[in-house]
Amino acid sequence: MRFVFLSLLIFSFSLSQAQIQLSEEAEIAVITIGPYQGEVWSAFGHSGIRIKDSERRIDWFYNYGLYDFEQENFFLNFAQGLLKYKVGVTRYDRVFRFYKSQNRFIKEQYLNLTYEEKQRFFDFLQTNVQPENAEYLYNYVYDNCATKIRDVTEELYFGRIEFDFSYKTEGKTIRDLMDDYLEYQPWGDFAIDLGLGTQIDKEASAYQYMFLPDYVYLAFSGAKISRDSIAVSLVKKEIESFTPKKEQFSNGLFTPFNTFVLLFFVVGLITHRNLKSGKRSIWVDKLLFSIVGFAGWWVVFLWFGTEHLSQPNLNILWAIPFHFPFIFFAAKEKYRQFFRRYFKVTAYWYCVLLIVWMLLPQPLHQSLVPLVLTLVLRSFYIGYDLRRSKTKLPQNGKG
Repeated sequence: MRFVFLSLLIFSFSLSQAQIQLSEEAEIAVITIGPYQGEVWSAFGHSGIRIKDSERRIDWFYNYGLYDFEQENFFLNFAQGLLKYKVGVTRYDRVFRFYKSQNRFIKEQYLNLTYEEKQRFFDFLQTNVQPENAEYLYNYVYDNCATKIRDVTEELYFGRIEFDFSYKTEGKTIRDLMDDYLEYQPWGDFAIDLGLGTQIDKEASAYQYMFLPDYVYLAFSGAKISRDSIAVSLVKKEIESFTPKKEQFSNGLFTPFNTFVLLFFVVGLITHRNLKSGKRSIWVDKLLFSIVGFAGWWVVFLWFGTEHLSQPNLNILWAIPFHFPFIFFAAKEKYRQFFRRYFKVTAYWYCVLLIVWMLLPQPLHQSLVPLVLTLVLRSFYIGYDLRRSKTKLPQNGKG
């Protein structure tokens, strides 16, 4: 839903102070851009507003999906969910060529507005792109390039807009809606399921669907606007100005599920050899449990240290933070009894987790099942090895 366009920012700044009166021929259209699989954030599509006035030589695209890498504390703000986005304006032909080059559909919905309503819309956008007004605090679901189209329209014509919510599906959550667009983004889907918590697992209202551009399009398509107690269609004309060519997409071999299944078999083979040799490959445990521990600390950070939709996050049930640094002390003689019990309890805990997996209020990513099985296998083996070697340290993988 986002793309960075330097010329857009320059163009926006140059027009921010312009006072322009539209002609009677002016048109305003909601633009909906189709998904693009080149980046995970583009897989959801994009929305914007087109102002077209041939008499004034205006054909501009207003975009609420901009961010500035130069903003102060950019990466910290990004990590904390405090990233500021901007609205900007550029020539529509540039936007059209850009999205056409990515083979994304471009749909236009021309609004059924009076001249005064169009001028008011245009004046609002022109004011909004001024530097002092352009920034807003971005949110994946509640405040993005798509919801801004809805919010601006409702603010301008308060109490007069009735959107068409017939698209709503009973029981569908925000996570379900995201999943609809992530079929060809397996690692992006995995990252979203890891980072976002139960806040996106409640049934989505029809209004909330509009964080996705396709649902903005559908809501506007059947919307009504009231004038003097008479409701008329908000959209007078719809055009698909670019129809993409059909493409074949593939997830490749290294999806999260395939990767974790491979990990399970590799660790299983190593564990089998450890059992035969009587020696534990400590490096395997340090690598495996450190990664899982780091994932756990990341979940804790997202939960308590950010403004993301990450509270609460049940991934903490498998990504146990204490695995890092505990795994580095497991071979120490003075901690042997403690860690023997720790990994025994961990193994049983993961077994219980697998049993109740489908009953959790937050659906954990299915690719995690082979990873958790790997943790079960290795936890049982560590406990067994520590019990077997009460006084003798493991002989290989030292350090």
